[in-house]
Amino acid sequence: MNVTMPKLGMTMKVGKVSKWYKNEGDAVEKGENLFEVETEKITNQIEASGIGTLFQIVVPAGETVPVGTIVAVIAEEGEQPERIEGIQAGEVVEMDANAAPSTSKEAETGPKEKKPILSTPSARRVAKELGVDLTLVPGSGPDGKVKEADVVKFHEEGPPAPKISPLAAEMAKQEGLNIEDITGTGENGKITRQDVENFLASGKTDAQDTPAQPKVIPFEGMRRAIADNMHASLQNAAQLTTFTEVDVTEMVRFKELIKAEYKKDDSVKISYNDIIVMATARALMKHPIMNSTLVGEEILCHGNVHLGIAVALPEGLIVPKLRNAEKKNLLQIAREVRVLAKKAREAGLVMEEVTNGTFTISNVSMLGMDGFTPVLNPPETGILGVGRVIEKPSVFNGEITIRHMMTLSLTFDHRIVDGAPAMTFLKDLARYLEQPMLIMA
Repeated sequence: MNVTMPKLGMTMKVGKVSKWYKNEGDAVEKGENLFEVETEKITNQIEASGIGTLFQIVVPAGETVPVGTIVAVIAEEGEQPERIEGIQAGEVVEMDANAAPSTSKEAETGPKEKKPILSTPSARRVAKELGVDLTLVPGSGPDGKVKEADVVKFHEEGPPAPKISPLAAEMAKQEGLNIEDITGTGENGKITRQDVENFLASGKTDAQDTPAQPKVIPFEGMRRAIADNMHASLQNAAQLTTFTEVDVTEMVRFKELIKAEYKKDDSVKISYNDIIVMATARALMKHPIMNSTLVGEEILCHGNVHLGIAVALPEGLIVPKLRNAEKKNLLQIAREVRVLAKKAREAGLVMEEVTNGTFTISNVSMLGMDGFTPVLNPPETGILGVGRVIEKPSVFNGEITIRHMMTLSLTFDHRIVDGAPAMTFLKDLARYLEQPMLIMA
């Protein structure tokens, strides 16, 4: 039985085998942890799906391979499988509950054979007479076949402008380089980013003041996963955002009251975000349509609130889930949110902690932002954007006075919920933050 790299999410393309729990020759029971996988965002333990003996570990710990790659072979009783050499593709195992299984195409192995140059006999004869390298001549015939006229033109006019990748072209433009001075090492002499960097490092440029080389950041890993998710979100949902400014002066007093009450207990640390999490969970129970997900042709309104709390990391954003948030008091919420954030920053989250959320909160107050337009975390119906708390003049009880104000932004899927119920939810949430004691009612 072949064990393959599973697909742990819609956008997962590769995974790293970070640990094997079994050695070759060990007995394997169904449901036992077999190996550990690291993806762009999480670490997850993969269980054995059958009984037998671990016959071969094909992909050792530390190696990264595409989804569907055979990573191990389990021999069932009485079976003597053949050992696998090299990287091979197998069945793609979908770990996402909403995704259907699929099978990957067979992976290519070994280097590609160099194809012979397609040319006419007369082209080869003239090329030999003129000393022209046929590999450099662009062909104008069918399938790029080189004709005699192509050889003559090449001999008279010289080689065409060098081929260059878009990134290399942009780098050369910024540095003021003549691309004809750069030797391309890519396919058919194509100039690559590395060629431009090597040319700059060689000091052959005529520029008196050579500018610093631009930094190139690979568009992969977590950055690529976030991009794919956000693009899919905008493509597949009718997103609308509404804003409201909230007077949270009483929320500020509420937080200070709790701080004073537990000032001798270092384990109690309450933030504005903890209060917002609690208020949001209560408001979602009052407005279940906002605590829903679209599954196929049905809208599933969840009985519990599994609240996603966005955590910013140096390499991107991850959203761990606070399970059953509606059942937790403020101190429980504060402690559990901090544990989840710590695990996120230490890459210690497991699959259950980043999947199956019902609503998301994204707080940018620590960045000094007043508000923004958040993008839905599919397949959820809503996401709440939270801005900073700031003192500003406001009309209160008919007088202009200094109050603590905060902007909330709610993005929702207009396919699932109309504007009025979504805005009513936001209004009730704002009311909870204006008068935190109402959360307890």
